[in-house]
Formats: sequence, structure tokens, C-alpha cells
Amino acid sequence: MPRVSSFYGMTIAMYYREHGVPHFHVRYAEHDASIAIETLELLEGSLPKRALALAHEWAELHRSELMENWQRARNKEPLQDIDPLP
Repeated sequence: MPRVSSFYGMTIAMYYREHGVPHFHVRYAEHDASIAIETLELLEGSLPKRALALAHEWAELHRSELMENWQRARNKEPLQDIDPLP
């Protein structure tokens, strides 16, 4: 799993072989979700309400970096780490 960040027990990742809407994955305990970068829409899976709010907060702060990593993944380039929430 190409991890780009982790904080508060959550791991944020992007996969090289995925297509469709630019998105990232969040793993938290037994939960797994896919979230659209542009709209922050929950595309698949589920997260507890607080974890989803933290993922949204983080993504709003790092949206441009997420889009850059999405493009890197499409080009099969190494992904850049993104700072966690403080």
C-alpha cells in the first residue's frame, strides 16, 4: 500500500493501478474508505464520523498535494509524503 501520510491511527494511501475519479484511501482500524479528492465525497467504504471529519480536514489542507500524487501515480512515479494533521 503506497502510504502518503498517517495520523491519529489513520493511514492515507494511493494505489498505482486505480482509475476513475481522483481519490485516496483511508484505513482506520477495521474501516477502509475511498474519498474523492476534489469533492471529498465518500466513494466507497465507511469510516466512523470523527475519522471521516479528520480525513476531510486533512484533505482540504493538502488537496493540491493529493492531486500531484494522483498524477505521479498515473505516471508510475514515486509518491511524495504529505504532512499529517498536527
